[in-house]
Parts: sequence; C-alpha cells; structure tokens
Amino acid sequence: MSSTAPPQLRRTPLYDSHVAAGAKLVDFAGWEMPVQYEGVIEEHMAVREACGVFDVSHMGQIETSGAGAQRLLQRLLSNDVEAIALAGAQYGLLCREDGGVLDDLFTYRLGVERYLTVTNAANHVRDLAWFSAHAIAASPEGESADARVRDRIEDFAMLAVQGPLAREVVQAISDAPLPPRLTAAPLRLAGAETLVCGTGYTGEEGVELLCSPADAPSLWEELVRRGAKPAGLGARDTLRMEACFHLYGNELSVDRGPIEAGLGWCCKEDTGFIGSEAVREARDGRGGTGERLVAFAIDGPGIARQGNPIAEGGEVTSGTFSPCLRTGIGMAYVPAEHAASGTELQVDVRGKMRRAVVKDKPLYRKES
Repeated sequence: MSSTAPPQLRRTPLYDSHVAAGAKLVDFAGWEMPVQYEGVIEEHMAVREACGVFDVSHMGQIETSGAGAQRLLQRLLSNDVEAIALAGAQYGLLCREDGGVLDDLFTYRLGVERYLTVTNAANHVRDLAWFSAHAIAASPEGESADARVRDRIEDFAMLAVQGPLAREVVQAISDAPLPPRLTAAPLRLAGAETLVCGTGYTGEEGVELLCSPADAPSLWEELVRRGAKPAGLGARDTLRMEACFHLYGNELSVDRGPIEAGLGWCCKEDTGFIGSEAVREARDGRGGTGERLVAFAIDGPGIARQGNPIAEGGEVTSGTFSPCLRTGIGMAYVPAEHAASGTELQVDVRGKMRRAVVKDKPLYRKES
C-alpha cells in the first residue's frame, strides 16, 4: 500500500524572516506565506496610519521584449499598451475570446522594447503559457523571434511597502528620488539594485519593490528597522476589500467578464485584444451580463463570506470585518436592478439573514 506525500509548498526568500518574526504561515496558491504576525487588525491599522511591509514574492513576473513586444502585449492585454510611456505602469486584464478573465495584471515598460508583467501567483504558469503560445502564433515563421517571452519568477523577490509614511521610509534608503505613482524606476535601496514601482494593493500611498532574492532579507530587515511593520496576507485582504480592489478567484474568473466586474475602464476594445468583441457586446448591452459587482456594508451584526447567497439574487465574492469602518463589508455580484448605491440586500450568513446596503466604491476613503 503506497501513500502519496502532500506537495511541497514553495517558500519565498523571506521565509526565515517570517519565522523569526513569529508569523503564522499558511498555504496560499502553493506557497508557504505569512497570514499574520501580531494580528490582522494591528497590521491593517499600521498600513492605514503609518507604514507596513508585505512579502509578495509569490507573485510571478513575465518579461516580454523585442521589436514585436508591444504588438504582442496589445493583443493580449485589455488596456492600451501603446499608451504606456517609458518607465510607466498600467493595469489590465488577460481575457479569453469569450471575455472571461484569465488574470488581472500590472505591466511596467522598462525600455523601448522591454516590458515586465506581474501575474497573480495561482495563475502564473497558465499566464506564461498563454503569453508564449500567442508569441509563437504571431510569428509568420512559427517562432517568437520578434517578441521574446521569458519567465522571470526566479529572478525577483517582491516587497510592498504601503501606508502614509511608506514613501518616506523607502526614500531614506534610496540613492535617488522615488518614482511617482504609476511609474517605475531602477534605484539602489540600501545598496541593493531594486526596481521601485509606484503601485500597491491597499488604497494607500506606497511602492512595490522588485529585487534579487539574495538581497530581499537585508532589504526587509532595513525597512522594518526604519519603522515598517511586517504585515501578512490577512491584512492585505482586509485592506484591498476596504479599497474595493478585485481578487482573482473571488471577483474575477473565466466565468466573469470585465463589464460586470466594473472594469470596463481598463478595456480598450478598439485595440483588438483577445476578447474585445465579447467585451464590446457586453458594454453595449448585447452580451447578456445580467449581474454587476457591488460593494456593500452590513447594517448590524454579522460578517459575510465568499459564497454567501443573497436573497435578491447573486452571491458574495468577498467579505470581512472592516477595521476602519467597524462593520462587516464585502463585494458581491447581484442582478443589475439591485446594483444601485443605497439598495438594500438580504445576505444569508450561516442561515441568518443579514441586512446589507449597497455602497459607492471605495468603501473606505481617507478624510481630507
């Protein structure tokens, strides 16, 4: 009688740092990742009020280069890749022909013919295969000579430094001014060559740092020494829900299109990206998208979770307790007629109906 051992979880270059900091580690997309250190609420509030640092080295990276790189990416990504300036960053979607979303991605233009695209951890292998297959198909000779696609996941560790003091903390160890929001620049941070990107997933100011795996532990330690609080995936999830950012596998999937997900703003159908005709039909009301993604807050006790059914139709895609709003919040797909702000919904939370109210996005806004 034979037994099959469970698959070995991958570890980021910061695994030892997490263990030393007392992190609770969990399986996330095949990676052993910190879900929390001191506690989700404490880490959440550190990011909202000061500075937190996340290990996001489980994210994948794909480099596309060559004379045909822009043409290939314009075909693959939903946004207008030609509009990305040198050193610029752009959010976009990877879609199937039917408009179903394969992934949501950030792409950085590192040179005239060189781009780096960051993928979600669970989708990296599939995304890479999709990129590579279309690079080959686009070449008349059946080769990808004019658009080279290369897996870079082993070449980078990735840290996200987020919060109102994040840029100040990182600037103190940088050899040059940090790049503005939605741009990227190669800098030296505490002596480590780092691609510094003005992006994030929390709704706060901050940067994301891509460095060599060997440099990640010392860079992490220096950021923590200067006041950045280690934060885990739990706080990352509550922060992104307050900001109403999508999570693949929750708000996005091959069964959902960009229009119903509220992401029509990053779809430029005239570029002819894969899935553009399906997206155009959905935007024009011919694609049969009867549901819309909404944000909601629970009015009273109860915390909704993914999969909770809604009496008016649809279901919850994400739910949590909001440390800033002090109530249950979430996102859900509901029939279009129930998607207007102020609409009341009844959410079935473990057999109890909880009253929820549709809210404008984002759910959390900083006071001016």
